[in-house]
Amino acid sequence: MTTPDRDPGLQPERTRLAWRRTTLAGTVVAVLAARSALHNGPTAARVLACALCAALWLGFLTVAHHRISTLATTERNGPAALSPKHATAAALCIVALAGCAAALVL
Repeated sequence: MTTPDRDPGLQPERTRLAWRRTTLAGTVVAVLAARSALHNGPTAARVLACALCAALWLGFLTVAHHRISTLATTERNGPAALSPKHATAAALCIVALAGCAAALVL
């Protein structure tokens, strides 16, 4: 007995758009962190935190780009699932980015 093909409908498109929104939000956080570091006087600690924010943003951007590219591929049974390694990397980058941005504000 054969299994019917999966019809993902618009779910991959919605997921791709959600990844883009999250990337945009992370970009805003990184830009505001850089602005805060430069606006309040660039000390060594602030420049280091700003550089860390930029590195974390680039890490998340890499994971998000990989996932968006995967979702854009048209496979018969829909896109491949997000690997635990990529999910963990994305979550850690976003949480650390938020922590660095909060440290810059305080």
